[in-house]
Amino acid sequence: QVQLVESGGGLVQTGGSLRLSCAASGLPLTAYTMGWFRQAPGKEHEFVAAISWSGGGTDYADSVKGRALVSRENAKNTVALQMNNLRPEDTAVYYCAATARRSSLTATNYPYWGQGTQVTVSS
Repeated sequence: QVQLVESGGGLVQTGGSLRLSCAASGLPLTAYTMGWFRQAPGKEHEFVAAISWSGGGTDYADSVKGRALVSRENAKNTVALQMNNLRPEDTAVYYCAATARRSSLTATNYPYWGQGTQVTVSS
């Protein structure tokens, strides 16, 4: 059974930082591209970042470029998203997801999802 579990969300002030983690079980992360998405109330899932199975390739949404860093530790089956200089518009539920595709920015291409972790940025 595939399970992705996010942690690290919380309430932070504008300009603060958070490190989100995703622990995977039931699938070998070495075979999957890992993505981070977020969903604000009333909105669709929005791509945030993705990292290839080897960690050698990364993609970022323009809205977080320069403020986010995605990384992975395949030996620990974990993926992380470091978010810096957070803004109120970053407030959302953040999800990690896994796909066997080489790379994708599209939520529907990810068959495996965690339950999400809430990030709230106060102004």
